[in-house]
Amino acid sequence: MENAKYDYLIVGSGLYGAVCAHELTARGKSCLVLEKRGHIGGSVYTEEVEGIRVHKYGAHIFHTSDRAIWEYINRFASFNGYVNMPIARYHDEEYHLPFNMYTFTALWKDVSTAEEAQARIAEERSAYYTDRPRNLEEQAINLVGKTIYEKLVKGYTEKQWGRPCSELPAFIIRRLPVRFTFNNNYFDDCYQGIPVGGYTPIIGKMLARAEVRLGCDFLEHKKDYLALARRTVYTGPIDAYFGYEYGALEYCSLRFETEVLDMPDFQGNAVVNYTAADVPYTRIIEHKHFEFGQQQKTVISREYPSAWKPGDDAYYPVNDAKNTALYERYRQRAAEEQGVAFGGRLGQYRYYDMDDVIAAALAFVAGETE
Repeated sequence: MENAKYDYLIVGSGLYGAVCAHELTARGKSCLVLEKRGHIGGSVYTEEVEGIRVHKYGAHIFHTSDRAIWEYINRFASFNGYVNMPIARYHDEEYHLPFNMYTFTALWKDVSTAEEAQARIAEERSAYYTDRPRNLEEQAINLVGKTIYEKLVKGYTEKQWGRPCSELPAFIIRRLPVRFTFNNNYFDDCYQGIPVGGYTPIIGKMLARAEVRLGCDFLEHKKDYLALARRTVYTGPIDAYFGYEYGALEYCSLRFETEVLDMPDFQGNAVVNYTAADVPYTRIIEHKHFEFGQQQKTVISREYPSAWKPGDDAYYPVNDAKNTALYERYRQRAAEEQGVAFGGRLGQYRYYDMDDVIAAALAFVAGETE
């Protein structure tokens, strides 16, 4: 834009947009950041309640094996030594996640060694094994056998995605670690932790040199906003940008019931998954445990899967064959959009861990400023 006021318009102040803003302003570019919500940070936003940092949009645990990304994020905050070790509750039974020897020995009282656990799982899956799993159910049984699938995978997954496991793509379950050691660390990454003070101060530091406007709906005045900058970085839903021209992409959404409890501890762990189908929520987060809090009160959030419709908060893209084909149409359409780059989880319709978001944003900026 010849008469543009800013070099870059960045739509969304989540991690992708914030990294772009920080790196571009550090290179002398002027940036205007628009945020639809009344606060910065997107889905990593944390707020303080009773002296406890609450992850308002669900738990975010930073983990990476990329040393450069770890050093980069540590420029903005100090990280504690939190290690993610969730618990799975099935009715009145409790098991360790990820699936490991603690899980197997609790499930099967006659199993005590890795060899015995492997043999039991092999026995359980032999009757159902398929060389080419067509869906999540077949993939899960291939991976861990029938007992673990039915107790710890099926109910939780069907609640989360709102459809039978037999209708979900197989790749979803491949992210779940299975170990034949007594290792409860959910992630295999070298670096892991929670930023001391939460994520919001990180985003604030990244945005320090940009102009930020809160409560601005870019799509309501898209033409006017686009005219403000030479280039636009759009991190909202790609289908919404084009007015759902080809139809709406599907997401899983969530809603949270957060409450303050007048007790020092509710569940003794940051994350407890509820895997039975008859429990309406998928997990309870007790936020103080992310930072080893000693407060006299505690804050918990029950996480409920929620039917998604356009305009709702979008959490997990449904990357099945139908949605993947639809996204490809939008991706091709986006490639033709002059002066606009699409980034982040919603802009690229893919699941990103936080380290991947940072890496993608840094790569984008490097390409812009070569």
